[in-house]
Amino acid sequence: MATQTMALPAQPALPTGFKRWIIVITAVSAAIVELIDTSIVNVGLTDIAGNLGVTIEDVSWVVTSYAIANVIVIPMTGFLQRYFGRKNYYVGSIILFTLSSYGCGFATNLETLILFRFLQGVGGGALLSTSQGLIYDAFPASQRALASALFGMGIVLGPTLGPTLGGFIIDNYHWSWMFYINVPIGIIATFLSLTYIDKKPDEININRRAIHIDQLGILLLAVGIGSLQYVLERGEADDWFDSDAIFYLSIVAAISLPFFIWWELRGTKEPVVDLRVMKNRNLTIGSILVVVVGYGLFTSVLLYPLFAQRVVGLTATQTGLLLMPGGIITLPMFAISGRMLAKGVSPRLIVAVGYVAFSSFCFLMSTYNADASNGDFIVALIIRGIGLAFVNVPLINQSVSTLEPRQMPTGIAIVNMMRQIGGAFGVAITNTYVTQRTALHRSDLVSNLQPGSPQLTERLNALTQGLSARGINPLDAVSGAYKTLDGIITRQALMISYLDTFRLAGLFFVLSFPLLFLLKRKQMSAEAAKAAADAAH
Repeated sequence: MATQTMALPAQPALPTGFKRWIIVITAVSAAIVELIDTSIVNVGLTDIAGNLGVTIEDVSWVVTSYAIANVIVIPMTGFLQRYFGRKNYYVGSIILFTLSSYGCGFATNLETLILFRFLQGVGGGALLSTSQGLIYDAFPASQRALASALFGMGIVLGPTLGPTLGGFIIDNYHWSWMFYINVPIGIIATFLSLTYIDKKPDEININRRAIHIDQLGILLLAVGIGSLQYVLERGEADDWFDSDAIFYLSIVAAISLPFFIWWELRGTKEPVVDLRVMKNRNLTIGSILVVVVGYGLFTSVLLYPLFAQRVVGLTATQTGLLLMPGGIITLPMFAISGRMLAKGVSPRLIVAVGYVAFSSFCFLMSTYNADASNGDFIVALIIRGIGLAFVNVPLINQSVSTLEPRQMPTGIAIVNMMRQIGGAFGVAITNTYVTQRTALHRSDLVSNLQPGSPQLTERLNALTQGLSARGINPLDAVSGAYKTLDGIITRQALMISYLDTFRLAGLFFVLSFPLLFLLKRKQMSAEAAKAAADAAH
């Protein structure tokens, strides 16, 4: 009888039926909402800037502050959950995210908006990380592949739905509703979490005095990762090292991050992030591959709307709606991916299929032009959805499959952080590459315009006559013709630069493909899978 009593706290009953799916829906919804907020604001920056009376450069801090807070909190989630208890930390983060969302919508000046966006990012970092552990805990070890698929669905759908929802709100409502929409979701998620999520045995009586706080490690992590994220987010807009802020923060990151690595490995016995797990080959290689996946995910989310709106001329709402078929097809693909893993199909094979699909999406997009149809975009985005569904779940599982159970919390935290950093690198590389290639292609196009050539003369005459037919006087019509031609050249140069950038994204996948075969093939054990569920992430 005594043995039975001792076993009960260590093996809490799994939720079943209605309770299980309420927990899953709550956790997936929280992860999706958090990731939606990484991209939903992008389409509304112009409206926010105009309403608050600031420049686009200033308002971009609304994006940067959220990203910095997010990437700082994610690797510390394991420690924070041990200190506060997973349920307390999760519910507290939902409340912080919800209140901050309301504050963002209510903000009447840029400083207040940036402050609440940073706080929103702090709360959001926990929503992404902790949701995975909650979903894992809702299923037995034999069904953990399904749990991974459900979480992976949120990872992909969040950034995909962000521009769609943001475009609809901007076209039909005030920008503040991009934030207010989180409030009812947050209230419902708080109620459901308090009601249906149980505390684990080690959360009931936490002895916080016995938990060592790695204060220096936390400081170095926040300063180093925060500085790096700022440089990646703001580098292109601020002309990289021509900006004093970029220059000095690059130095800060270059000093803080190596010192953080040394401190976590050698300087403290109880690190906030146990980097010793990076000795594991699967985790190291998997982290590199996850950076590439994050790069591809966030780059495609950034590039596709720009191409559709600035080159093809679609509205924000039309651009968003075209994402829906790809998002819908992604749902069954995640289920199929999870089922294949459960049946013992090699994760490397599934990831390889996903890599091929995502590379195909990139190279297909690189063949489009200003005459691309809605059907063209839908086909490409469906291929993208299939690729992301087949890459995310098995790659995350395989990255941590050879870790010891005690290493799971840190391993999964590192994978989540690397995906976010990959996204930041993707945005930085994309912005820089597009700017440089646009300038190059514009120069090439202009050099082909020879004064006095029949083709140029014919085109200018046609533009002039068209403007004159609208009632514009001859002198203004000539001037307008040159301006129109300049706009055509700029649009063409921009289009070619987008095509180049899609090729570059596809090239990253092609070059990293051989790393898949360095991953050790190993199914995650039941003990390890349970440790992953118990992890903070």
